[in-house]
Amino acid sequence: MDRLPLPLEGITVVAVEQAVAAPFATRQLADLGARVIKVERPDGGDFARGYDTAAAGLASHFVWCNRGKESLALDLKDPRGLAAVRALIAGADVFVQNLAQGAAARLGLDAATLCAAHPRLIAVDISGYGPSGPYADKRAYDMLVQCETGLVSVTGTQEQPVKAGIPAADIAAAMYAFSGVLAALVRRGATGRGGPVEVSLLDALAEWMGHPLHHAMHGGTPPARTGLAHAVIAPYDAYPTADGGRVLVSVQNDREWRRLAEQVIGRPELCTDPDFATNPARVANRERTDAAVAQALGALGCDEAVALLEGAGIACARLRDVREVAEHPQLAARERWREVGSPVGPLRALLPPITLPGGDTARMGDVPALGQHTDALLRAVGMTDDGIAALRQDGVAA
Repeated sequence: MDRLPLPLEGITVVAVEQAVAAPFATRQLADLGARVIKVERPDGGDFARGYDTAAAGLASHFVWCNRGKESLALDLKDPRGLAAVRALIAGADVFVQNLAQGAAARLGLDAATLCAAHPRLIAVDISGYGPSGPYADKRAYDMLVQCETGLVSVTGTQEQPVKAGIPAADIAAAMYAFSGVLAALVRRGATGRGGPVEVSLLDALAEWMGHPLHHAMHGGTPPARTGLAHAVIAPYDAYPTADGGRVLVSVQNDREWRRLAEQVIGRPELCTDPDFATNPARVANRERTDAAVAQALGALGCDEAVALLEGAGIACARLRDVREVAEHPQLAARERWREVGSPVGPLRALLPPITLPGGDTARMGDVPALGQHTDALLRAVGMTDDGIAALRQDGVAA
């Protein structure tokens, strides 16, 4: 089969971005073939560069969200730096920003202003709480939005709410920004016009709260926090095995319960016992249900328990830590790992989840050093070497 181009080849994106929400969105665009120009501060760049040094000396957040981009280090508070970025935007298809509320508008880089000047441009404003309303100017870090949307109220144990272990609000906003850009590109293809795209972390994560939110709104009772257990299904929890592992078991209906009771627990009488025969009965007798499952699995090693459960047709999963995920046999068997370049050498990275048969899987470019592409990009908008040198001398470029 002849190679098909990546879907976004020929699309140029300029991003004034930091942290996770905008960078993760534009990384999806880069993986699909877009040219992404990342504008960073010259004095340290995207502050996510300094979060940690876990990725062979680089920050894990930055490595995750910024492969395949060109880094342009400019001070946008200086008119010369701002003029250069505006010149790049004039030739771009997409602009993305997640500056603090009001900052983009003060620079003339908000979506409304840019789209009025460039009718074909798709301009994305990513904010914490949206451009209006009483929370518009409130700081909106991921953890704060997890609290405001109620995510922490449904995550954790009965005694203790906990945050998600990943930046769920940032990721949610990133993926809606990504899909919003794709939708706007399709519309532009039909109409010739771009336009603003607005995404907020609060709106995005509130949408992801769909099941608990609708349960509370329409049923009147917020779902209880149940740790790894399920609030309305039993058995549905993680159970320890004899070798120190843990296996999550998910029984979705009474037919599966009968197979579990007969083939795994070894107590066929539980199939007809009124305290266990139906899911409502098992939920009402959750402690006894869990005890029966735990006794059976606790006598087995993790591999043996998984094999027995799968043989009985029971949905199950090992509880893996993140190091184990990095060596997951399914990811290895499907060849989902690649290496990407970086200032510190090759780093492992997962292929993006979108697979497009007939073309290259993804353009997984290098993680850029701060200002790695500054000179080339400034020359591209007509700046001379002397002009670039002056910007560097004045601290406007890096």
